[in-house]
Amino acid sequence: MVNGMRVSVVSYVTLMLCAFSLVLGVAIVQAENSQPVNINTATTKELKTVPGIGKVIAERIVEYREKVHLFAAVDGLLNVKGIGAATLEKIRPYVTVEDATH
Repeated sequence: MVNGMRVSVVSYVTLMLCAFSLVLGVAIVQAENSQPVNINTATTKELKTVPGIGKVIAERIVEYREKVHLFAAVDGLLNVKGIGAATLEKIRPYVTVEDATH
């Protein structure tokens, strides 16, 4: 039983170290992408780098921008299907609005 217990502890520690490394890696990638994403010019791929924006929402942002109009303010994202107040507050630090000429 002692050997089995030792293996369990080692497995648990290894698992925890892997999880920590993954979380740290994600944090580093997000820190490297510290410049806010311009929602008036960003591609779907660029929008997907924003925490809280996946493929579908990124596509909807681009579609809204192309079919309706450029965003005058970040709050305009509330007009995009799937983005509510909670999501907007989550992504607000990572996005910005500038017109296409900047």
